[in-house]
Amino acid sequence: MPNSLTLEQLLKLGLDNSTATDMLPRINTILSSLPAIQCWQKISDEILTPEHSVPLHSLLHETVFADWDETTQGPPPAWFPSDEHIQKANITDLMRTLSLDSYEALHAWSAQNRLGFWALMIERLGIRFKRGFTQVADLSRGAEYPNWLVDAQLNIVDSCFNAPDDAPAIVFGQESSSTGTLAHITYKELHSLTNRVANGLTDAGFNPGDAIAVDMPMTVESVAIYLGIVKAGGVVVSIADSFAPDEIAMRLRLANAKAVFTQDYIPRAGKQLPLYAKVVAADGPQVILLSCRSEIPPPRTQLRAEDMTWEHFLSDKDEFESIPCQPHQHTNILFSSGTTGEPKVIPWTQTPPIKSAVDGHLHHDIHPGDVVAWPTNLGWMMGPWLIYASLINRATIALYEGTPTGREFGEFVQDARVNMLGVVPSLVRTWKNTECMKGLDWRTIKAFSSTGECSNPQDMLFLMSLAGYRPIIEYCGGTEIGGGYITGTVIQPAAPSTFTTPALGLLLTILDEAGQPTDNGEVFLSPPSIGLSTELLNRDHHQVYFENTPELPLSQFKPLRRHGDQGERLSAGYYRIHGRVDDTMNLNGIKVSSAEIEQVLNSVNGIRETAAIAVSRPSQLVIYAVLSPGPNNIPVETLKETLGATIRKRLNPLFKIHDIVVVDSLPRTASNKVMRRVLRDQYDA
Repeated sequence: MPNSLTLEQLLKLGLDNSTATDMLPRINTILSSLPAIQCWQKISDEILTPEHSVPLHSLLHETVFADWDETTQGPPPAWFPSDEHIQKANITDLMRTLSLDSYEALHAWSAQNRLGFWALMIERLGIRFKRGFTQVADLSRGAEYPNWLVDAQLNIVDSCFNAPDDAPAIVFGQESSSTGTLAHITYKELHSLTNRVANGLTDAGFNPGDAIAVDMPMTVESVAIYLGIVKAGGVVVSIADSFAPDEIAMRLRLANAKAVFTQDYIPRAGKQLPLYAKVVAADGPQVILLSCRSEIPPPRTQLRAEDMTWEHFLSDKDEFESIPCQPHQHTNILFSSGTTGEPKVIPWTQTPPIKSAVDGHLHHDIHPGDVVAWPTNLGWMMGPWLIYASLINRATIALYEGTPTGREFGEFVQDARVNMLGVVPSLVRTWKNTECMKGLDWRTIKAFSSTGECSNPQDMLFLMSLAGYRPIIEYCGGTEIGGGYITGTVIQPAAPSTFTTPALGLLLTILDEAGQPTDNGEVFLSPPSIGLSTELLNRDHHQVYFENTPELPLSQFKPLRRHGDQGERLSAGYYRIHGRVDDTMNLNGIKVSSAEIEQVLNSVNGIRETAAIAVSRPSQLVIYAVLSPGPNNIPVETLKETLGATIRKRLNPLFKIHDIVVVDSLPRTASNKVMRRVLRDQYDA
């Protein structure tokens, strides 16, 4: 049985004497009478609330699982699915359809019967075709070059409007709105606006196949613009609204964009941040300019001669027959995050949206009518993912027009009655450090999802506690996958910062440097899968993903596809991802990833976040540290000693920190990934 607590321990966490005295016997009775799993279920259900402090949640979880054997049982979970959760899940319904009695059997079936799996999911999601396919895939050129949906014609946008006309498609709210009210747009209204965009493109002389950029925040209009471009047979060029002119110019050039939809300003925290001016500075092509929604009138914008306003562009015609397309035709040009050099130019065809929708349906358990929020941008793949995973599943997209770091965003989540909330871990860390979400009611949330960077268990336990403990679907993949390759489900226990399964329809293999299977090494995927890219527009696709990959003689699926992540298989079916192989270092002959070091250091009191890099040869460890808000006059040498001791104790006694650099913030990509390459360059300079 788990250990007992003392009154002193509770008082040290800030509880007043009366509350601690009342709580202690209830806790200790549960601790003494139940095994760990039932014990945690009872404590998290009946004692802990989102109002209790983060340290109290952490202490109780650590106490309950103090004797838990991670080597045989895996990491200690913090959420367990009830029978009701399991019976209502989309995955369970799929298992019933296939007469399978376990998730393991379902995953094995989906991996061994790839084409059957995708055919079934296409039918299940109601993907609409103008002409049906004669084969799910032609693999005559091998798994590296599958030809999906042979002979089919479709436009994926048609599948985004299967919900009833009066169902809410988008609910949206605005930062610092004096009314605080939410607005809704129905599927019929979004469809009408999408058609007006498609007609506007045709009227303006654009043709199917033209690349048209969108450099905007996530708004109702940007969703309709995205869908309208694809419906008209065009190709969206995804550009993050945070990019500087040089970055915008590079993406416009690489995609050969014919036009740009953008906004005059972005209202943020009472300021008007210029956006149109950056596109002009990038010497962009013709602009269709929207005005930002703001209670503070934006400064007047003088348009270039070739540019036009949104009002002048938008057609009055709200009917449009979608352009029939081949499955392999481009719909979207996206760019890799650029954490390891110049970004790869990755085209999405008509099929990656199907992968996004399937992951949303199965792994995130999105149901018709659910409200899905994910603070994101069309410049990152999660923007298109959010559109397709929500609309194809007949759910509602929740859009917050503002910065998600503060309480106003939390109030939006509460008032919009969000059911699935996606995050990046650094955002959660901000919420935890500022305690800005205290007192909010997030009980409508059924699941969280986390992606974009490696998380740490302390922050993820905090996130789960905000909704009275709900599962976190850790989700790792990439633009070139159309979704995730490793993730979780709502029918398996959730342990903070861990994955529970390769994505359905996919297999992964972890190999060491000699190309042999291992439990901690580089991740390789076994194609084929809908969503996996088959071309790059500025690189040799075969060279990037397939050249010189190891061969496994007994593998049914050849060749292996390189992904570039460092992965670890834990016991009891759990996995952990340790970031990119490029961010793995060799310290005193021992391989360790940046993410592993950062997870340990980010839990140190007074540290907000860190980035670990290796410099010189042999590798020397340098830590960039952002301190927590408040008075922090810690001498660098003291900080170095504290963090060094933490690494030696929790990772390896041979690890030594060469240098500490204290900074105000870490450089990040538009998708919020830390750019360690930039830090290495800065340190070398």
